Formats: sequence, structure tokens, C-alpha cells
Amino acid sequence: MESKNHYDTIVIGGGPAGLTAGIYLSRARVRTLILSEGTVGGQMVLTHEIANYPGVESINGYMLGNIMKKQAQKFGCDIKSNIGIDDLQLSEELKRVTLSNGTTYTADAIILTPGGRSRTLGVTGESAYKGKGISYCATCDGDFFTDKEIVVVGGGNSALEEAVSLTKYASKVTIVHQFDHFQAFEHAIEEAKAHPKIQFRMTSKVSAFYGGENLEAVDITNVNTNETERFKTDGVFIFIGYVPNTEFLKGKLDLNQRGEMVVNAEMETPIPGVYGAGDAIAKRYRQVTTAVGDATVAALAASDYIHKLKSKKKSLLVN
Repeated sequence: MESKNHYDTIVIGGGPAGLTAGIYLSRARVRTLILSEGTVGGQMVLTHEIANYPGVESINGYMLGNIMKKQAQKFGCDIKSNIGIDDLQLSEELKRVTLSNGTTYTADAIILTPGGRSRTLGVTGESAYKGKGISYCATCDGDFFTDKEIVVVGGGNSALEEAVSLTKYASKVTIVHQFDHFQAFEHAIEEAKAHPKIQFRMTSKVSAFYGGENLEAVDITNVNTNETERFKTDGVFIFIGYVPNTEFLKGKLDLNQRGEMVVNAEMETPIPGVYGAGDAIAKRYRQVTTAVGDATVAALAASDYIHKLKSKKKSLLVN
């Protein structure tokens, strides 16, 4: 088992960060295994079109994920998807990952790229219209709503800042927020309130989504009176928080109050040989390109760690 199930590095997570780590490590002839609990490609595969990836004019998210997967495999990276992780041992020099089927893999280094997910409203129609009028990323999808009327849900800094950003494209932006005040910095509130394209529906919530092939309207419910209005819109952007997929790391690795991994400039966690990259680390911006950049650094750092570890082991054997 030691030779077959032992890898130099195990990457946990198969999104753009995990695949990038796999590409860099395998190309450097570091024996690497990617373990993905879902479909390889991560959140990227849900994106209808990626138009801001350098060197690629426009590409479907699923296609870009598939290209990255094939590239990693071409260099010799092993990939296992749709698996469950039952146990994870990070603190020892030899790391262990046990899957739900009982299989255990060991590695000298671990790169954690579990990604994350936007917090959802969890109301009728939301799942049906994701990518068909509902978006969680203004940078990704804003230009698809040029000269259209849209709704922004949320009342924090992200919601207000992104609402202002979306006015570059949309003809009108309606911010729907469940409270009578915003949870944002004063300058963000002032900028949104001063913008002629932005209007507000306070003490209100989006309670349902409707349409045909694409989103056409939402229900806006007043939380005080419970009165509901059918509101026509071309799109809805939801900014009510972000959830890192780090539940499986609790008790294994220190996380900040938002559940994010804290890493240094080399993408190192406090545990030697354990690295973090992508949307689950503590940072401000979350894009495919930032995930790829994080993973490049993590892979190079992990490769250096492994080479030093092997040299140390050889030296001990000689002596």
C-alpha cells in the first residue's frame, strides 16, 4: 500500500486552484493525487461564460475546467472525483487522507483547495435560475446585463459596492435589503445612495423567482407587513455572504472566524507541509485568476518542501 497509495503531494479540491496545483506539481515530476469531493472544475463549471481569463477571449466554465483537467493528467497527475473524505491527519510529517470507502492515501505534503460557495437565499426558483438570470459574481456576469434592469440582494459592503459597479452595465439597479439600515462602511452607503441609477427596497426580501427559460420576475416581500409584490427584472445578483468549504477541516487546522484558512505569502498554513490556495483562504478577491495564482505559489512552495524533505531523508540514510 505504501508504494501504490503514497504520493509526494495530495491536493484536496478539484477546482481551478486544485487543477493548477496538479499541473505545476506533476510537470515538476512530483507524484500528485487530486481528490475532489464533487465534479472536477469546482464552481467554475457553473459559469456559462468566462470572458476575463487572460489569453482566452471567451470560454464556457465547464470547458475551461475540462482543459485544465486534461492538462494535469497529461503531466501524470492522478485525479479522483466524487469522493468523500472520512478522516484527515495533517499534524504528523506523513499526512493521511482516508476516504469514505475506507481507502487511505498518504503524502509528504498536502495542498488544500476546497473552494467555497456563495451564500444562497434558499427560496423557490433560485436553483432553477442560477446562471439563467441569477448570479453571485458581478465581475463575471455584469456585462451580460448591459442596458437591462437588475436587482441586487444584500446590505453589506459587497452588495453596495457591487451594485455601484453594476451601474456600468445596467440601466437601473434595485437594492433589496431585509433591514432598514445597511451593514456597510459609510462611504459605500453614501456612494450607492448618491447614484442616479440605484433605488432601494428596504425592510424587504426576495422570496421567490419566476420566469420561462430565463428569469423574468421576483417576488419582493415586506418583512414588516408581509405584503408581496411581483417585480419584473432581467437579472438578480445575490451578495449575502460567502461560505468556504472548510467544514471538514474543523479540529484539523486553525480557521479564522469566517471559517477561512489563514496562509502566508508562500501559501503555507501553520502546519509544516500543509498549504492552502483558492477561494477557501482568507483574502478579499475571489476569481478564477486569483485561485490559479494562489495555487501556482502553493505548488512551487510544496515542491520545494518535498525536495528538501527527500534530501534530508537521504542524508539521514547515508549517515
